[in-house]
Amino acid sequence: MFRPMRRGPQALTDDEIKELLTTATRGVLSVQGDDGYPYGFPINHYYDAEAGRIYFHGANFGHRVDAIKRDPKVSFCVFGEDEPADDGWSYFVKSVIVFGRAELIEDEAETERVSRLLCSKFPCPHEYADGEVAKDLHRTLCFALNIESVTGKRVHES
Repeated sequence: MFRPMRRGPQALTDDEIKELLTTATRGVLSVQGDDGYPYGFPINHYYDAEAGRIYFHGANFGHRVDAIKRDPKVSFCVFGEDEPADDGWSYFVKSVIVFGRAELIEDEAETERVSRLLCSKFPCPHEYADGEVAKDLHRTLCFALNIESVTGKRVHES
């Protein structure tokens, strides 16, 4: 169902994929938008390797919510930092692309749990995170990407 990576020697190991999904602060989530146009947007995330899910949050209405309700198939892409090559002018870059189905989280307790996981990725004070969660929980929608396929590669860009 999912295409194999064309350039196998560039493939990241499972550990490298997990590390990039864990450490990247944001990526681009793409959904099937209005009138068949793809809709990709930057978003922060929390990767749960044990559950095989990537969590997101945002407003409980809008373009992405409508798109996910219409078709839950999504892709998510993250990039690592550029790594300079030895030649002094070119770079290596790591990227991971995930395919799966988005699942809207309707349970308030689970929405709060996921919101706190997302907050834990950033160095904000706990008091700030507590205040934001309390203030916005009623209008927050969390959703999970249930991973069906994931590939990663390291490319020499020259």
